[in-house]
Amino acid sequence: MAGPEPPQLDHRLADAIERSAEPPRSRAVVLRLIEAAPALGERLVADELFRTAVVQMAAASRSLSDAFVADPTLLAILDDAADLRSERSDESYRASRIEAIATADDPRAALRRWKRRELLRIAVRDLLHLADLAAVGRELSALADGCLEAALHITAPRTPFAVIGMGKLGGNELNYASDVDVLFVHQGDDAEAVRVAKAVLSIMSEPTPAGIVFRTDANLRPEGRSGALSRSPAAFASYYSRWAQPWELQALIKARFVAGEPGVGNAFFDAVRPHLWSGSIDPDTIREIRDLKLRGEALLRERGLDSREIKRGVGGIRDIEFAVQLLQLVHGQSDPAVRATGTLEALRQLARQGYVEADTASRLSIAYGFLRRVEHMLQLHDEQQTYALPTSAAALDRLARLLGYEDTPRATARQQFEDSLSRDRATVRGIHERLFFQPLLDAIAGTGEMSREATADRLAAFGFKDIKRTQAALDELAGGYSRSARLMRQMFPTLLEYLSRSPDPDLGLLQLRLITDSPVRANQVTAALRDTPATTERLCRLLGSSLPVGQWLRHVPDAVNGLVDIDTLRAAKDHDSYLSEARRSLHWRDDTEDARAGALRRFKLREELRIAIRDLLDLADVSTVGTELSSLAEAAVSSALAARQPPMPFSVIAMGRFGGAELSYVSDLDVLFVYDGDGHRVDEAAESLAMGLLDDIGARTVDGRAWEIDARLRPEGGKGRLSRTLDGYVTYWSRWADTWEFQSLLRARYVAGDVDLARRFLAASEPFVYHPEFGASKVDEIRRMKRRIENERLPRSENPAEDLKLGPGTLSDIEFTVQLLQLRHGFEVEAIRTPSTMSALGLLASEGVLTEQDADVLSTAYRFCERTRNYRYLHLGKVTDSLPRSDEDAEHLGRMLGWVEHPGDTLRAEFARLTGAARQVVEGVFYGHTAGGEQ
Repeated sequence: MAGPEPPQLDHRLADAIERSAEPPRSRAVVLRLIEAAPALGERLVADELFRTAVVQMAAASRSLSDAFVADPTLLAILDDAADLRSERSDESYRASRIEAIATADDPRAALRRWKRRELLRIAVRDLLHLADLAAVGRELSALADGCLEAALHITAPRTPFAVIGMGKLGGNELNYASDVDVLFVHQGDDAEAVRVAKAVLSIMSEPTPAGIVFRTDANLRPEGRSGALSRSPAAFASYYSRWAQPWELQALIKARFVAGEPGVGNAFFDAVRPHLWSGSIDPDTIREIRDLKLRGEALLRERGLDSREIKRGVGGIRDIEFAVQLLQLVHGQSDPAVRATGTLEALRQLARQGYVEADTASRLSIAYGFLRRVEHMLQLHDEQQTYALPTSAAALDRLARLLGYEDTPRATARQQFEDSLSRDRATVRGIHERLFFQPLLDAIAGTGEMSREATADRLAAFGFKDIKRTQAALDELAGGYSRSARLMRQMFPTLLEYLSRSPDPDLGLLQLRLITDSPVRANQVTAALRDTPATTERLCRLLGSSLPVGQWLRHVPDAVNGLVDIDTLRAAKDHDSYLSEARRSLHWRDDTEDARAGALRRFKLREELRIAIRDLLDLADVSTVGTELSSLAEAAVSSALAARQPPMPFSVIAMGRFGGAELSYVSDLDVLFVYDGDGHRVDEAAESLAMGLLDDIGARTVDGRAWEIDARLRPEGGKGRLSRTLDGYVTYWSRWADTWEFQSLLRARYVAGDVDLARRFLAASEPFVYHPEFGASKVDEIRRMKRRIENERLPRSENPAEDLKLGPGTLSDIEFTVQLLQLRHGFEVEAIRTPSTMSALGLLASEGVLTEQDADVLSTAYRFCERTRNYRYLHLGKVTDSLPRSDEDAEHLGRMLGWVEHPGDTLRAEFARLTGAARQVVEGVFYGHTAGGEQ
């Protein structure tokens, strides 16, 4: 049986419903309203303003239309058309609020109802285009101010108390569903102030059947949720002077007095202003704030929301707000004229003072207005805090029509909206990427409005310290009329943006000059960067991290092309790949030693550059880097030996770090040579072969030396023969070898030549290395050797406690500890026989020789020291084992290692923490100084 016929509506009302953003819902709401209040049916027909407001609200907001259907008296706000067209002031809201709750039996309930009525009024003004975006933000903020003032009135503080608005409230930019961020400040009784703060939060945020007033959040206070709810001005000042994070200072830009006693509010601003506007801004502060934003964007990408989020997504609201606040932090230090709390007003101020081009500010303002209006319409629907575009076509259609788009023969309303949104977001992100640096380039070129002082301030804030050198670099890079020069000028803002994020921006800019100092190199680099921003970012990170990498790129400029394919870069090369490439590279046209040495050097340069790139771009961990550097050296030695065509069985045995496949960028190649054969002529041929191999690997060429190669671990050291037969080694081991020589054989590994001979060599060495009796005298001998090495090799000019190799709890401590355990237990526990320190730590733990906890402590410290040592070299090419002395170098190294906040201090603190823990293990296991340790 068919249901009842829907009631016929007057054509004027029916037309209004049909033109609404969501006709079915508008019709349903109108019918429910007429049923609830029949008298309003006639007004919906006769009063155009009333009709339009009700229908528009029905389509736009489910929560507000449900509210006025449940309580039609809320629509009394539509009675006065003149009032509806005017913006309410703070004073007006305060007076209206006082009237609403003054005589109410339940002031809290009265406050909620008053807020609901006023919110409905603001939404109507918004939907009927009677108020622009700025006015809507001001009225919503004034409404929240009034509610906070009412909450204080209800609470009746007995101590001087004020509420400071933060975030969008402070900026007079509230949304329909914004949290109201506040700080509470007081003078006098702390306990009373906490009571008041708790009561205000309860009145504002506590859910009731009638809803809440505003979600109110005091978590921006010092120490967040764990901090005191209210503080005195002096306590705020103390916190901001000592402990404030950069984002907390950034948040203070929007602070505004909103309720309570003005005198207390003034005292707060007098106390904190010097810490926000101190006269200069630390570049690390800017780095930390920018890094926080980048992490937020990365998180959105991981969640698949970067294209749907209009607030934090690419080209969204946060791009504009973030840029404006960052420029305020930089230039507001010396220019009070750019300290507005609101985004649009601050943007106008920045343009007026010449820090942003007028056209750029205008385009950003227009885009900001559009994006914020989209945000308003999203949140108005259910008064929920959402920033993501809906996924359904119907919801997108409704949103587009709410924003004023209509279907046309050429495109639907939704298509027009999506096109507008895409254009605006592209505009915003494009400006955001150039905003910080394009004005600098114009100023340096003499065509911009920024003063020299402001230019220097901005360069310094973004990590560039020498404006003269920067100007010279930019002039040189962009000079001329070649195609590469024109491209370079176009790319400058992006290049400077990425360089400023690198660990050492000045180094990066200097190196960009060096790798483009010839037309050929400039063309190669600009061609690689032109269409791939990710490649540009990677190159800038490399140039701003490592002097050696920049120098290597200058010799191998086509390596920049390799930065394009991240998947290829991510893939590690195995031993066979290096070996085949080494053989191709060493396919010499002549058989001279110079040719061999030069080819080896070029092969190493190309492949070591690739390893360093993977390392600095976090595509390989420190163990993988050590393995690849070792495989590279192994391939070179193997190919060089094969090229000399040994006339007898001949093998190269790697020792030390080379044997453990744990080379660093500055490691020597420790080797032994063994051959098979009898007679004087064979002996001399083997000796000549070994000497020739040392020359091939270690000779200096015009391109430098490939590796330092060292055969001094052989019997009799530098006085002994370079190569010996296996019988010669066995005779020496059985008669004359010291304990430390057997210790060194723990890391012996075949790398080149005759495999069977090497296998016999390693098998013959094992009984001398691993035997059942390794008593206290041998342990003492190992300990004495360690002390001797430290005494002889630690530079007297360096702080021993900060040496990455020989300092307490560092590489040598850990290696000696591992090797002592291998010597003591290796006879019985064959599984721990490995030349690799890192592998040995895992095996010692799994076999129960070392506790899992101790192994983890040693492994963590070892990886940290090795990576730090590698990066120490990669930064400026210095061969040193100590932490940097200068704070500046420590900061650069700390940034290379991934720290943004206080990188130099964090580097030193982490070094002390990790090596301190490792030293405790070493004291117990190696020296036997703790209960239960090795004796």
